[in-house]
Amino acid sequence: MFTEDLDSDARALLPGRATGAGTTRRTALQAALGLGYAAAAAPVMAQTAIATPSDGLTTGEVAFTVNGFKVPAYRAAPAGKTGLPVVLVVQEIFGVHEYIADTCRRFAKAGYLAIAPQLYARQGDPSQYTEIAKLMAEVVAKVPDAQVMADLDGAVQWAAANGGDAARVGITGFCWGGRITWLYAAHGPVKAGVAWYGRLVGQASDLTPKHPVDLAPVLKAPVLGLYGEKDTGIPLDTIDKMKTALAAGSPQAKASEFVVYPDAPHAFHADYRASYRKEAAEDGWKRALAWFKAHGVV
Repeated sequence: MFTEDLDSDARALLPGRATGAGTTRRTALQAALGLGYAAAAAPVMAQTAIATPSDGLTTGEVAFTVNGFKVPAYRAAPAGKTGLPVVLVVQEIFGVHEYIADTCRRFAKAGYLAIAPQLYARQGDPSQYTEIAKLMAEVVAKVPDAQVMADLDGAVQWAAANGGDAARVGITGFCWGGRITWLYAAHGPVKAGVAWYGRLVGQASDLTPKHPVDLAPVLKAPVLGLYGEKDTGIPLDTIDKMKTALAAGSPQAKASEFVVYPDAPHAFHADYRASYRKEAAEDGWKRALAWFKAHGVV
């Protein structure tokens, strides 16, 4: 079952469950806009949370249709520019909230058209949940990988029609989105991926038939894996298994790399959480931008 893959995120995040305050209900559209932080992710560490301004950028909600369903997304891009490199930003288990929206704005400041589709939109609104266990069981565990791949394809198509260059697309994702990054690098039209602490192994199910270690040999784009040595949900031996699978794979698989940060826990890039590790997060961000540049996204 896919819950096995979600457990790593949940174990790392359970200390931050919301406790009454800050549990305002929001619509799926508002969630896509990145308004506020997901209730289940509270308490927010205001002293470390990064707020990237929108000046000089075009930001906000967009939508595109996939198989008859209107998928909401948050996008940020340099204002008035076209032919932009594209980066797909894939959410944590909490969906598209302020942290993901801010990450999009950071990429836009670096010259990208960044788009983060709300990949749970058909299953429910993660912003309405105050308990991680219920969010996992009632929403996240019901999301098929095939649906996610199709929605990301739709995001690429939308970007290409709205100022982005379809020939220069990258993908990055966090926690749940880190796993998806590996999967999409084996599926979609991207030049490179950056996976932040996404699970690499798991049991097959109807909704999640393959995991990164299964798809490693057939990667179509090289992936940079950014992981924490102290991540209790992603044992280091699973990284070793992934490295072995990559070494026996396609040229893109062989070109993939890992960086494991000493003493960094799960979600070390999540600046709004207690798990944030500034040095590792900033180094990882620099490496992500350099990776995309080295592999032709920029």
